Amino acid sequence: MRVDFSDVVVALGGTRVVHGATFGVEPGQVAGLVGPNGSGKSTLLRSLYRVTRPASGTVGVGGQDVWELPPRTVARQVAVMTQETTADFDLDVLDVVLLGRLPHHRGFGGDSPHDLALADRALARVGAAALAGRPFAGLSGGEKQRVLLARALVQESQVLVLDEPTNHLDISFQLELMRIIGELGLTTLAALHDLNLAAAHCDVVAVMKEGRVITHGPPDEVLTPELIGDVFGVRAHRLSHPETGRPLIAFSSFPSPPSPDPAPERPAKEHAR
Repeated sequence: MRVDFSDVVVALGGTRVVHGATFGVEPGQVAGLVGPNGSGKSTLLRSLYRVTRPASGTVGVGGQDVWELPPRTVARQVAVMTQETTADFDLDVLDVVLLGRLPHHRGFGGDSPHDLALADRALARVGAAALAGRPFAGLSGGEKQRVLLARALVQESQVLVLDEPTNHLDISFQLELMRIIGELGLTTLAALHDLNLAAAHCDVVAVMKEGRVITHGPPDEVLTPELIGDVFGVRAHRLSHPETGRPLIAFSSFPSPPSPDPAPERPAKEHAR
């Protein structure tokens, strides 16, 4: 299912945070939103899963504006995995995962055998089957991220939104998570801090700076040293990954400007004798 942002403007507290964002993601693509902190990545994604309404512009899924559809319909089309939060659920892990089935329920019926089977499969897929009976609040940050991804998977949506999904994760599960996402075949939009994760695992990247999407396209075309220097304020060196051939970026800081030469000392004036 295709996702389109068309001239999207988002304001928070009367201040524009996103300015005229326009780009599209083809069905089945993994798209990374990258940019410095405060560039508007998470705010733009919230306009897609109906948390923050745009002041103008349209956010489309499958050719329909998500803000003109019923919330339940959008919840069936767009699943979300947000950053792990300090607000813990007072539920066991299996119950947290089953919350992802709510858009498919009507009334207050119990979980069906189909729901339970989906939850079991999702927990196994993210490597968290052994956590099913544990309290969610007692998990580590990385374990919670696995469970929240499983909750998004049982929603059976065609679009998956991930807001900084690799927070709190060790490098092993960062790579595992991105591999799992790539194998799902869903249209996926992920806000990422790590440019190398984006370069290695995303089909396209959209680069944001000061609330604007300044460019988007395949990582090997977009993530140039010049752009990285302009957007992130660091020197970048483009290499090729020895196994995959995909871009690999090494970073270093810009050299400090030289200190100005001290002013030459003036000779002391002779005093008249």
